[in-house]
Amino acid sequence: MMKGFTAPLWPIRYKPLPDELLSCWLVRLAHGHGLKVQTFCNLMFGNKRQVWNRDIDRLAPPWLIEELVRRTGTSPEIAWNTTLHAYEGILYSKFRSAGALQWILTLKMYHRTRQGFGLQFCPTCLAEDAAPYFRKRWRIALNTVCTRHGTMLLDRCPECGAGVAFHRLDMTRADADAIGVTPLSYCHSCGFDLRNAVIEKPIAYDQDASSLLLEVNCQFDQEVMPDSDWDVGRFAVMHQLCRIMTAHYKHVHLREFVLDQIGAQDVELTAGRISIEMRIIRERHHLLQLAAWLLVDLEPRLTAAWRAGAVRYNVLLKDFSEPPVQYHRIVERFSNWRGRL
Repeated sequence: MMKGFTAPLWPIRYKPLPDELLSCWLVRLAHGHGLKVQTFCNLMFGNKRQVWNRDIDRLAPPWLIEELVRRTGTSPEIAWNTTLHAYEGILYSKFRSAGALQWILTLKMYHRTRQGFGLQFCPTCLAEDAAPYFRKRWRIALNTVCTRHGTMLLDRCPECGAGVAFHRLDMTRADADAIGVTPLSYCHSCGFDLRNAVIEKPIAYDQDASSLLLEVNCQFDQEVMPDSDWDVGRFAVMHQLCRIMTAHYKHVHLREFVLDQIGAQDVELTAGRISIEMRIIRERHHLLQLAAWLLVDLEPRLTAAWRAGAVRYNVLLKDFSEPPVQYHRIVERFSNWRGRL
């Protein structure tokens, strides 16, 4: 076995599955060799090269990708496409290694553990997989509903409430024979099989808004991939609207305005200055539907909110670098407060 490991190609050289996350691919490779994840990484990359002390799906070092390309015979393009770099120019304009990354869920890494709920899953997708694996699109904050099954995604184990951390599965298994046998769908904390989670139907406030959100998320599903006019600018507008609806401005009541227009009840949001990327799925699903309602017919609906005094001109552009031309044109009209009369 050791001789095989020193050869250019590894004995087991799985290729990434459709839309598979880098972290999932790496765990499958480790278990395919019959090794625990940490043992495999130490053996393959050396003890001084740490892998799991970061969000590797977002912060994959070039040496890791290069080694995976060399050892598995995978093309560099396909290997890099397992990382969240793939969304640069789509969900966010420029990748950055520190701070929040627009629309990418945060894992809240702390000493190799995940304190947050930054990886979602669809129980039915996992159940239908020949071998359960985790998708890149499940790291997207605006994705709350499975485009294939029309059911809510989940962001934690329903049995114990732990976030998904499949790379820690073999840390809790004393039996070495179980490595590579236990599916990645099992909760690392309590052993519950996530494929057996109760399916939930999404709550829809407005049919047009729900259809818009489905259209948005379908473009990240490689099995659907419809034509779409969504670009980084339009995603930025949606992000700005979500931010405004959770900001604590004395004279801004945009969330309340939208709720009143569609006749929906508000949900209790986690207190504090929390970005959409750090919110639990129930809160994100709620806020995204409100933002989508505005975006269905943005100019007249945003104008109505402004006329009602629910939002101000300066707030709509606050901390919004390089707003799209169409959005800026709409908002610029609100600079004249006399226009409300």
